[in-house]
Amino acid sequence: MRLTRSSSYAVRALAHLAGQPGNQPLPSHALARASGAPERFLLKTLKPLVDAGVLRSDRGPNGGYRLARPAKAIALLEVVEAVSGPIRGEAPPAGDGSGAALDRRLQAACDAAARLTREQLGKVTLAELAKAR
Repeated sequence: MRLTRSSSYAVRALAHLAGQPGNQPLPSHALARASGAPERFLLKTLKPLVDAGVLRSDRGPNGGYRLARPAKAIALLEVVEAVSGPIRGEAPPAGDGSGAALDRRLQAACDAAARLTREQLGKVTLAELAKAR
């Protein structure tokens, strides 16, 4: 499996938030600096996390981003799928259709791999990732 750059930046920003005492909002520029992401890129990455209920966005002079739930209640799978979309096994059929049975077996193998990946990512919490920092 390969994480997108957006997912990687999102995980870094969320791990930084998880490590902060008191769940106080942090401005986007502070999260960008902590995650190593360009701020404009990170803002586009954080929006789907707000929409998914992983982050809260507080406006105003003391606003910023904070976790919507405790870090132990946020799975890595949730973060990755909010930012990059659902993890699916994809094996497009090849050729003229003469290898349909092979295509079905290949798709089944890819579906199984995706299922295992989703299962593993679902077991890892943001709290665990933040602890490793």
